[in-house]
Amino acid sequence: MYGNRLVRDAVERCFSRVSEAAVKLSSLAEELFPAHDWLAIRNLGNVLRHDYKGVLDQVIWTTIVDRLPPLLIELETFLAQYPDDQETL
Repeated sequence: MYGNRLVRDAVERCFSRVSEAAVKLSSLAEELFPAHDWLAIRNLGNVLRHDYKGVLDQVIWTTIVDRLPPLLIELETFLAQYPDDQETL
């Protein structure tokens, strides 16, 4: 990831969207998925916007490897309860 700027930009953009969605979900995220650190997810957007070079690579890599997979599994399981064309819960 570190050597390919296009991949890095794409990953950062996706994480920005996740952070923005977490902000919009507010306390609902904690209610539905309490096992995840929603404050950190929201704050990741600030880290990305301000481009803290000293921590960014490690933060992104740790998020991809350790934190994203369990979150995706939980979200996909939750969303599987609803039809694909349903836009609200």
